[in-house]
Amino acid sequence: MELRRVADVDFAGLTRRAFHPSPAAWEDEVLYFLMVDRFSDGRETGCRDNAGRLVDRGGTPLISAGDHGNAVRTEEEATLWRAAGADWVGGNLAGLRSKLGYLRRLGITAVWVSPVLKQVAGRPSYHGYGIQNFLAVDPHFGTAEELRDLVAEAHATGIRVVLDVVLNHAGDVFAYEPDRQPPWMGSAYDVRGFRDAHGQPTLQFGDVPEAWPDGAVWPAELQRLGTFTGKGRIVHWDRYPEYLEGDFVGLKDITLGSGPADAYRPSPALVALTRAYQFWIAFADLDGFRVDTVKHLDPGAARYFASAIHEFAQSIGKERFYLIAEITGDRAFAYRTLDEVGMDAALGIADVQDRLESTAKGLREPREYFDLFRNSLQVGRESHTWFRDKVVTGYDDHDQVRKGDNKARFAADELGDRLTLVALALNATTLGIPCVYYGGEQHFDGRGGDDRYIREAMFGGRFGPFRSRGAHAFDEEHPTYRELARILDVRRRTPALRRGRQYLRPVSVDGVRFELPTARGLLPWSRIFADHEVLVAVNTDPDRAHTAWVTVDDGLHATGDELTCVYSTEKDREGTRVRVERRNGKSVELTVPPAGAVIYESAFLGRMLPVRSEI
Repeated sequence: MELRRVADVDFAGLTRRAFHPSPAAWEDEVLYFLMVDRFSDGRETGCRDNAGRLVDRGGTPLISAGDHGNAVRTEEEATLWRAAGADWVGGNLAGLRSKLGYLRRLGITAVWVSPVLKQVAGRPSYHGYGIQNFLAVDPHFGTAEELRDLVAEAHATGIRVVLDVVLNHAGDVFAYEPDRQPPWMGSAYDVRGFRDAHGQPTLQFGDVPEAWPDGAVWPAELQRLGTFTGKGRIVHWDRYPEYLEGDFVGLKDITLGSGPADAYRPSPALVALTRAYQFWIAFADLDGFRVDTVKHLDPGAARYFASAIHEFAQSIGKERFYLIAEITGDRAFAYRTLDEVGMDAALGIADVQDRLESTAKGLREPREYFDLFRNSLQVGRESHTWFRDKVVTGYDDHDQVRKGDNKARFAADELGDRLTLVALALNATTLGIPCVYYGGEQHFDGRGGDDRYIREAMFGGRFGPFRSRGAHAFDEEHPTYRELARILDVRRRTPALRRGRQYLRPVSVDGVRFELPTARGLLPWSRIFADHEVLVAVNTDPDRAHTAWVTVDDGLHATGDELTCVYSTEKDREGTRVRVERRNGKSVELTVPPAGAVIYESAFLGRMLPVRSEI
């Protein structure tokens, strides 16, 4: 496929077919975020294919404990392993396609795929955020046809595909005069020229048709003068207007338009980029976008993009094409921005990630996490249930901006390694659209402090997990993979765990004095949907079981009613029942294993609980 201009796209031909429909409710979905270069190259053995058959010939073997550290036994080996993590390592779309069964058996229903569009030649931008051609797939990842085939098979498997897209900037497609990365000072710098296929700024800064395919920037509409702000790199990430106009180091900021949000005038570049992404929706039959760096977009630009994308998707039958906005900052800022720009959900809210991690590790009071979903009037909504499809929740990711120079995954320390299932259970069964970061189900640790170390290659290669090489980690017998699959199966079958209101529950050891749970120990909450209460509890103590009386809804239960255990990390408890007693209104006595989780549910009793706007 060769497209040089957006104007060359045959939209009439592309849209003359049936498209995969949107889900009824995105809060029903479970996301899995992966970086294509770091996920799979399709050469693994000792794992299962999409049909569940064992792959037992040739290729990369399954990792064992003895492989941990095999890439860093000497300083020379360690240097090579670290260097490999800063470059392309070989994951591709075909490899991802070969692991759809692994994801589906885990319980994943939507995969969030890192950007796959063509990167600037000669740059190690394996992450995908340094785009040179917005109308082509990077050869490192595969072809446009392989992207389309991946999405088609994912849909047949029961998995939707959300593509990570970049609107704020292009890759390092031109050089300033001289060739450096000057700081933002409020005015434009002189430009030496577009970079050629060898990365050198030898091309004129303007229309350069001779630069095809590896030089300058494409589609050709982006070569016009005025496409880029040209004001240098951001130094102060929260100072206005620097954070809107500056480059992300070498990634070049695009001028998207001007004016207030209600009367925004989109630039030709924004119109072209929006049309390019509409092309990918139609060509590949995508289900949603995760929109990068929304904080750094003019609100009017983000609103224009959201409106145009939603309308185009609806015109081809995708009524709920989902736009997930990456908005760094606190909750109030994120949701105000979300409302202003018209996108569907917010991602990358540092306080959600930080509090979820600390709560799961028993390092802070649980109410600090649960209070993020309270008092929704502060963000202009009448019910905290608004959060159920407006927040994508998680704890690990590929950036971990919140951790500064101390980046590492949840399982990097002993406590995190022992409590990983608690974190995954907390994420899967509380309000929001849960998102698993690849490798979390295999306890990847990401030690090292830098971005590269939290981006291990799941398929092994030169930069495998746990400081290894040559061994993959698609282990469906891993205890955490298996337990998470069981939890997600309960979530799939239980509307209250996907759509219900949420209540942090008081606890009591003696059945008399009740208070909200403290940092370490038994942590319970309820999800209520119509007259159905589901009670979930985790134990943030990795060393001993905890037993306590847990408050349940007084209006939904009568003394003597029973709740049935539908999940426990101690499987023989499943099917057992606990009896409702008159304590603190109504309560049941629960025991949760060390670093474990339990889920109990009530019968449908027909006792309707009034819908309340606050917890």
